[in-house]
Amino acid sequence: MSAIRVRNLSKSFKRPIRTSGLRGAIQDLLHRRYEEKKAVDDLSFDIPQGEIVGYLGPNGAGKSTSIKMLVGILVPTSGDVTINGLVPYRNRAATARGIGVVFGQRSQLWWDIPVSETFQLMKYMYKIPDNRYKRNIELFADVLGIQEFMHVAVRQLSLGQRMRADLCAALLHNPSIVFLDEPTIGLDVVVKKKIREFLLEVNAEYKTTILLTTHDMQDVEKLCSRIILINNGTKAFDGPLERMKTEFGAGETLSVQVEGAVENWDGLRLLGVGDYRYDPESSTLTVRYDKRESNPAQLLSWIMGRASVVDFTVKPPEVEDIIRAMYTNPARPVLQEVL
Repeated sequence: MSAIRVRNLSKSFKRPIRTSGLRGAIQDLLHRRYEEKKAVDDLSFDIPQGEIVGYLGPNGAGKSTSIKMLVGILVPTSGDVTINGLVPYRNRAATARGIGVVFGQRSQLWWDIPVSETFQLMKYMYKIPDNRYKRNIELFADVLGIQEFMHVAVRQLSLGQRMRADLCAALLHNPSIVFLDEPTIGLDVVVKKKIREFLLEVNAEYKTTILLTTHDMQDVEKLCSRIILINNGTKAFDGPLERMKTEFGAGETLSVQVEGAVENWDGLRLLGVGDYRYDPESSTLTVRYDKRESNPAQLLSWIMGRASVVDFTVKPPEVEDIIRAMYTNPARPVLQEVL
């Protein structure tokens, strides 16, 4: 049985159409008009236990709405969703006991009491056995370094400390599924590294399923083996991260520093090059090409036949560039947008 099972999930909202001006306001008051906005449209996927999945999409794509349906906050307009075999909006208490949720811009910690007392309250709420609670606190202290602020009031914590404490609070009861919405937003590189290491440790130790929503592509590359990309409420891609790189990341960049002036590089077009630029100040030629159509060794050989090469680098497209291009047009493999 899948930890998360989604079938033909849709959610629509009715929102009022407002007319500008005093006359329009009066008309709206007497004759209210509405338009329907479909935030999620026929979404289907399965996530097995123990998988870390990047759940990605541009702002307004439907990520937050679909996650709210997965955790039971919203009721779907149509379709089905089960979490650990339970329908979340019908079994909210039972579902909540088996999941953890972290929203990067909201906290589940009690603002005016120390972190340790928040953890004690959650121990009582979730009926966590003493031995499990002690083991988890030791693990969290070891990986995330929470011991240094365990007895500090939450309102006095830095953003990085609060996020680490929020992660601990969400995972204290050993949930089988964790939903993370921007867990590293606004954090420095040191804290981000600790959080990533912690999530990998928890996943390895407890086989915790993690659904990660983020705009930080470093989080995706370090944590996720699978990507679900949604756009305009529909699924645009679902598969391994490496397959996404292979299918949509064919664009590469060859940067060559040369000696000697070359007036014309147009012969590169005959080798399948999509775009190139030469910077005379740095004597650097930047060539962008589709590796399925052009061979970098052949390109470099052609350049070496016309100029003395000082140095060169071959750079594949960043995951962030690939995903941004897929947002633009998810229906076809992308080259020009990535380049």
